[in-house]
Amino acid sequence: MGTADAKATLIAELREHALVLGEVTLTSGLTASYYVDAKRAILRPAGFLALGALVADQAARLGATAVGGMTMGADPVACAALAGGARANAFFVRKESKAHGLQRRVEGPLLTDADRCLVVEDVVSTGGSTVQALEALQAEGRTVVGVVSVLDRLMGGAARIEQAAGAPYVALTTIDDVYPDRPAR
Repeated sequence: MGTADAKATLIAELREHALVLGEVTLTSGLTASYYVDAKRAILRPAGFLALGALVADQAARLGATAVGGMTMGADPVACAALAGGARANAFFVRKESKAHGLQRRVEGPLLTDADRCLVVEDVVSTGGSTVQALEALQAEGRTVVGVVSVLDRLMGGAARIEQAAGAPYVALTTIDDVYPDRPAR
């Protein structure tokens, strides 16, 4: 699947399956008149395949050897990248280190100093969850080569993420693609 076709498919899947209209409270604590539950779209075959092609393309472009981010939001995105052919390992960042077992905060294959990490997220609003993942990786001395989100709500998260990452941020789609006629732009 080419990137133009993959993006069109991803947008269509997000519109049909992920856009929820109605008052909601976002992770940031802000309220909104709509919600994008990206997992409803990207955990379906068409959305997953399209996402995989797009994230694998970004991983190759940036020379990433590892793809992941804050657990739950990043989990399906990182797995889609692997399924899409990314030549990278996947990882997940926990909110806190486990109190048992190996007590790791970054799970998956062990990352090394040679790894080039692509941080991924499903939906970005203010960027808080993504910044937490970046900080966890930076605390372990990892190199971040970029950040990719499935959808950006265009609420200022992009600037915050780029500043924290010191690397480029790419939104595969934005709320303008998925809900162009929304009120209170």
